[in-house]
Amino acid sequence: MPGTGGKVVLSTDKTYPAIGPYSQMVGHGKLIYFSGVIPLNKEGTGVQGTTIEEQTRLVLDYIGMQLQSQGLDYTDVLSSTVYMKSLDDFAVMNKIYGEYFKEAPPARATVEVARLPRDVQIEIAVVAARR
Repeated sequence: MPGTGGKVVLSTDKTYPAIGPYSQMVGHGKLIYFSGVIPLNKEGTGVQGTTIEEQTRLVLDYIGMQLQSQGLDYTDVLSSTVYMKSLDDFAVMNKIYGEYFKEAPPARATVEVARLPRDVQIEIAVVAARR
């Protein structure tokens, strides 16, 4: 049972499946580690959205669906790591991010990277805790 002991692999069909040798989410005790989420279509076959606004919203919506699949919400996120193709888009991403994490936002690191999978503009990974 999640939340009670060792490593548990978790997933949901509300977002695209894991594409490769990784899990969507892994639970251990009360913690859940979420793999980085990128803006793919639900099938995981193509990039969805062309602007940083569209891609950020989709990624955060997917994270919300994954949280919900585990009985959690954005307030249960302890930390996030945001990987961006260009920090020139930080202000736009940050404004949208703030719409999702309104109360007691998580700890966060944001970094610019040379390249992301499928050449998307953003990837976000989070760690959440069960209550």
